Amino acid sequence: MTVDEAELPTVYLLSGEIHFTDRPAVVTTVLGSCVSVTLFNRRRGLSAICHGMLPHCRSGQTCGRTCAEAAKYVDCSLLAIISRFQQYGVVLSELEIGVYGGADMFGSLAGIKTSASVGKQNIEMALRILEREGALVHTMDVGGTEGRKMHFNTGTGEVRSVRLQPRVVLASNGNGGPK
Repeated sequence: MTVDEAELPTVYLLSGEIHFTDRPAVVTTVLGSCVSVTLFNRRRGLSAICHGMLPHCRSGQTCGRTCAEAAKYVDCSLLAIISRFQQYGVVLSELEIGVYGGADMFGSLAGIKTSASVGKQNIEMALRILEREGALVHTMDVGGTEGRKMHFNTGTGEVRSVRLQPRVVLASNGNGGPK
């Protein structure tokens, strides 16, 4: 964190949450196959970030603005955020947008490579929704097999995304040593 960021409040964004604000803070989240999309409007000082777990709502219905489950899904959370920016008179072309995460966590853990991993589906859904709405993505750090820890400065729009190294866990025999 920069010196200025050290003085800002920290918000920990959990999976299935959205944070929309007009106040400077550092939003921190950890991503595996989930996708976060950051949106920043310099003119109005508005920022948003979502942490979508799955590409789309499986109920067969499009989530509305009042749906309690909307933030869990990439498509629903993005549509809700875009609608909120539009309520404030923000034109989508004014947004600085970043897409992060979408790692192939489950296939890589099992040694299986699939073309339709949850991470890949999440990335594709985010990009599809943003393109359909006419929003331009400025920054991306997506895919791969490593999770990410990211920090989003809602006052400046700056994002730092750090790839996490996989941890090796040894099984124990109950006496503190390996089996």
